[in-house]
Amino acid sequence: MTRETYRDRRDAGRVLATRLTRYAGRLDVLILALPRGGVPVAYEVARALHAPLDVFLVRKLGAPGQPELAFGAIATGGVRLLNANVVEGLGIAPEVVEAITAEESEELRRREREYRGSRPAPDVRGRTVILIDDGLATGASMRAAVAALRRGGPGRVVVAVPVAARSTRDDFGRDVDEMVCARTPEPFHAVGLWYRDFSQTTDEEVCDLLRRAAEDPGPSDRGRREGEGEVRHE
Repeated sequence: MTRETYRDRRDAGRVLATRLTRYAGRLDVLILALPRGGVPVAYEVARALHAPLDVFLVRKLGAPGQPELAFGAIATGGVRLLNANVVEGLGIAPEVVEAITAEESEELRRREREYRGSRPAPDVRGRTVILIDDGLATGASMRAAVAALRRGGPGRVVVAVPVAARSTRDDFGRDVDEMVCARTPEPFHAVGLWYRDFSQTTDEEVCDLLRRAAEDPGPSDRGRREGEGEVRHE
């Protein structure tokens, strides 16, 4: 039997949007993408829901010699989460942990400048925030994003992805207000296996999609800008 795969991230975003239609047109909804791969997915969701789109910066902390194996993650706001089992199991020395953290922190700051420029980060207080990535394997980056986002006082946190390992999806179901995952294939192995085109998303693509989304910010930001009163929760 041929396994079911997405054509690319934009295709995955269109499929994911069909699972989120109850959030369409709401004034309290904000879409936040985890760059870079989450941005094309989130762009399609934001278009379908007529919601504003922005980025939420997270960097995976990759194990020495095994960069795809995350031993933790960092996010905007100084949040760092470490997987003690991985750190101890691989014998990663504290000074190595700090060196990798410093390197990834610099890259996080560079991306913030590249993607947002002088624009301030969006205000998430009281809002329904949908965090989107192109998939979840261990979920380390998304956990750091959720922890950092909670500091901003959102009213509701929804994690939405096109594909995830079933165990990771189930774990997130206990940590956020809602977990939406379009597919949980078994065996899972890796996110990229479930895309026919999983080529790297570039900084230029991210900036272009954010610019295009900003040209039609969605009813949430328009309503706030035009002073339509209190946010309406449906």
